[in-house]
Amino acid sequence: MCEIKWLENGFENIGGFYFGGVNAGFKKEGNDLGFIRTDEPVDVAAVFTSNKFKAAPIRHFLKKEPNFKTNFILLNSKNANAMTGEAGINDIDEIFANLGKNTNLINPVMSSTGVIGYRLNKEKICAAFDKFDFDLRDSNGVASAIMTTDSFKKELALSVKTKDGEFKIAAICKGAGMINPALATMLCFILTDADIPKCDMDELLKDACEASFNCVSVDGDTSTNDTVMLLSSKEAKFYDKEAFRRALNLITKELALMLVRDGEGATKVVEFEIIGALNLNEAKKAAKALSNSLLVKTALFGEDPNWGRIASTIGASGVECDEEELEIYYDDVLVYDKFHKELDAKREVAAHEVMKKPSYKIRCNLNAGEAKFSSYGCDLGHKYVSINADYRS
Repeated sequence: MCEIKWLENGFENIGGFYFGGVNAGFKKEGNDLGFIRTDEPVDVAAVFTSNKFKAAPIRHFLKKEPNFKTNFILLNSKNANAMTGEAGINDIDEIFANLGKNTNLINPVMSSTGVIGYRLNKEKICAAFDKFDFDLRDSNGVASAIMTTDSFKKELALSVKTKDGEFKIAAICKGAGMINPALATMLCFILTDADIPKCDMDELLKDACEASFNCVSVDGDTSTNDTVMLLSSKEAKFYDKEAFRRALNLITKELALMLVRDGEGATKVVEFEIIGALNLNEAKKAAKALSNSLLVKTALFGEDPNWGRIASTIGASGVECDEEELEIYYDDVLVYDKFHKELDAKREVAAHEVMKKPSYKIRCNLNAGEAKFSSYGCDLGHKYVSINADYRS
């Protein structure tokens, strides 16, 4: 058993790290260059985009020795440094060579977000180094430095206490568009003081991403820069694997929901719940099919209770299902089962009223087994965000 509590602020809760941001001149106002550093090098676990055209910062990271430790991460927005070839990687090395003249760097890492196809303005970045206070602990400063089209800052922190000890975990994240079930157009940095082994960092971060960021969808595009990193100072001198798993899963899922809410023009959040599936894979398959269906997306925007779009999408997903066994509810309003195959006027009005609400559930019982899975989404007019994740763990 463990007690998990949400904390105010963000990275400031985690000892052993320094962080902040400045304006290097890429944005008219607000921070566009940030850093995270430690006095001594620490373990770093990372999950990256599945896009074959990985941006230069990711390729720079992957060229390092396995299980390397780092004491510095440089972050920038407005320029993705993607599709820039070897020159883009060399630019990163030049930037760190300049920074290293006055700062001790050990295996420094860079992470970028912004426009694809342009090399970094090294001169502006290097000129901004004099503005950094490398002993600063300003979570808002670094969180704002990675924002691009985000309409609000995404920053969370929590404490985890068991009978044997306590540790903390905090994260910042950016992302609002170009989001697909293979991470998202996003950067996420997670800091903890838990005394977690590197092998567990790798395992648990991958699992957490699969249950959250890897299930986010807006427009079907997968970015070149998607990055999630986990670093630990180990200052808490305590670690509990299952407690850490719960905390990491919770914080990544909450951040993923923030991505959903940050979609431009979003007016409601909808849960697609599949129950009675043959197995978990089938439940996931059906839920994600609903989340990604253009027909379903337009029905949500138009507040159209036409159950045919839901049923058709489930049938097309290839899961084990039977029209005589299927049941569909909008919240508690039954819109389809074998006894009610036509949506009469009374239930149509009731379903339409449900769809006007800021949040509601579309529940589909396949009556083929015991498995269940939920996906979450919000309408965006002609765009749509969905997050597919089992929030019952």
